[in-house]
Amino acid sequence: MKNFKFQISNFKFNKKILLLASCLIPLLFLNCQGHLRESIITGLQTHGVSPELAIIITAALPIIELRGAIPLGINFYHLVWYKVVLLALLGNLVPVIPVLFLLDKISKLLSHIPIFKKFFDWLFTRTRKRSKIIEEYKMIGLAIFVGIPLPGTGAWTGAVAAFLLGLKFLPSIIAIFCGVLLAAVIVTGLSLLKIWGLVIIGIIIIIFIIRAMYIKKRKKEV
Repeated sequence: MKNFKFQISNFKFNKKILLLASCLIPLLFLNCQGHLRESIITGLQTHGVSPELAIIITAALPIIELRGAIPLGINFYHLVWYKVVLLALLGNLVPVIPVLFLLDKISKLLSHIPIFKKFFDWLFTRTRKRSKIIEEYKMIGLAIFVGIPLPGTGAWTGAVAAFLLGLKFLPSIIAIFCGVLLAAVIVTGLSLLKIWGLVIIGIIIIIFIIRAMYIKKRKKEV
């Protein structure tokens, strides 16, 4: 029994676990209501950030992407779901083309600086580890990889994976677009479920953490 008893105090959260923060974003939006919500909205608008702009910017951010932008629009700003989805799709897809076009040049240029070299080495190594489904199924795998809204997946990581695996530009764009659409359907459904969507997200997070802890323990035993 002791072999299967996890010591939380000795558990060091690795990069995979830290990425779970992206799944917690919807929880904040679901529970932020009343005066606090109005204060945040007013404060953002005072600084020129409209609800529409906030959704687009959130969707364009790596890690968070539309998995945070759609709950933000539906459960925080209380906008109609189809408007939120369109804005989130726009924001999520905006970075894809620059990443596919410029990542090679930017990484080569900045890799001469030690801190950037370390970052790109980590990024490329991490992406390769996660892109087995893309290597095996190519464009279909890329669409599925982008479309499952879990930490470490999404349009940003999909674009990096497509670059690293040398996939063709136009098919990659189409596959990533299809994947983003799939993610939008899933996240919109969870957002519209409100409290039940919250419960589902919580269960997924718990399963993900337990799985990561189990894998970490197995590696130590080997």
